[in-house]
Amino acid sequence: MSNGTSSGPSLREIGRDAVRGRITEIALDLFIERGFDQVTVEQIAAAAGMSARTFHRYFPAKEDVVIGDPAHGGKRVRDALADRPLDEPVWDSLRASFEALMSRSTQGVGAERGRLAMRVLGDSASLRARGLEKHLLWARMLTPLVAERLGGDDVELRAEIIVQSAIACFDVALTAWANADDDTTVAELLERGFATLRPQG
Repeated sequence: MSNGTSSGPSLREIGRDAVRGRITEIALDLFIERGFDQVTVEQIAAAAGMSARTFHRYFPAKEDVVIGDPAHGGKRVRDALADRPLDEPVWDSLRASFEALMSRSTQGVGAERGRLAMRVLGDSASLRARGLEKHLLWARMLTPLVAERLGGDDVELRAEIIVQSAIACFDVALTAWANADDDTTVAELLERGFATLRPQG
């Protein structure tokens, strides 16, 4: 007999996610058509059939439609990295962790939305700045875990360099995927990118 409890999302949360997804689709279409800087929150809200005030219940600012929750992806990569075998080379662990992050968001119905978001991101200076802030946040999450796996001198410095390099590989691979005119996957591009900087020997 069910006790009425569930660990899954509530109907309210599912409904909220659906509205956020619809706003995102509308906003991305407008950004692609007119350019990010030329589109206002009021225009997005009108196209979605809501007020600007209602829009802000779902997104604090129009940048958040593209960037999303800055911490969310970093937490997923951090959790995936924490689950990797301790005897695995740290560079390989990072690649696998970033691949786990993208395995769902770049497949199925979310794939086209992800491509559009990356294209918009590349065309706006303000969005690129927000993206940098997000990646710095991710680096703060990941660096301690990488440092724990390293030995020798200058552990913190080396860990920071490794993490920032991994984030750069991820960012370049994702941008290449968004702009590709074939069916190359993010996983393939991640592997190529990480292989470029993989330590030899």
